[in-house]
Amino acid sequence: MLSSPGVMACSRTCSRILGLSLGTTALFAAGANTVLLFPNWDASYLLRGLIGKQAMLGSGLWGGGLMVLIAATLISLTGWRYGCFSESGPCQSMLTALLSSSLAFLGALICFITSGVALKDGPLCMFDASSFNQMQAWKYGYPFKDLHNRNYLYDRSLWNSVCLEPSKAVIWHVSFFSTLLCVSLLQILLVVIHFINSFLGLFCSLCEK
Repeated sequence: MLSSPGVMACSRTCSRILGLSLGTTALFAAGANTVLLFPNWDASYLLRGLIGKQAMLGSGLWGGGLMVLIAATLISLTGWRYGCFSESGPCQSMLTALLSSSLAFLGALICFITSGVALKDGPLCMFDASSFNQMQAWKYGYPFKDLHNRNYLYDRSLWNSVCLEPSKAVIWHVSFFSTLLCVSLLQILLVVIHFINSFLGLFCSLCEK
């Protein structure tokens, strides 16, 4: 059976790994959201304000990105016992774990919900509005948002036939928001693991005393 000091060392090692993993996912989330601001690597859509509201919200930048990165830094510092964390007691470590877990969970959850809504609504693009029984021929909007009888995510025939501009708008939108959705889900899982790991570390510290 592992001794309490051995379990504590294992808990700190786990915190280091989790901190590094969360930091990496935060960079992926920020990168995916940044790419969404430049459809087809074209900055003109951003300059003209023709970017979808979920991408402009930037939840992958400040939610799944910055908030998770700050939490990952705290987790890593706790694991390495660096600076003010070098002599921290079990209660202080648990408080830090709660704060970092809450921060990362909130950021990842916001990013997850925003990405899910974005995938449901579809991309902002120019489409032929006359086919939707509207007077104006071409306009920018969310053509897939009003398709109540068809789901564009499962009907690939709509991907290249509805959106006229930007080209491949649907593929761009689905690819990177799906990435954000998966990354934020992974972040939530890592946060849960971190909380369990911190709780076990606190329990072993109290038992050792």
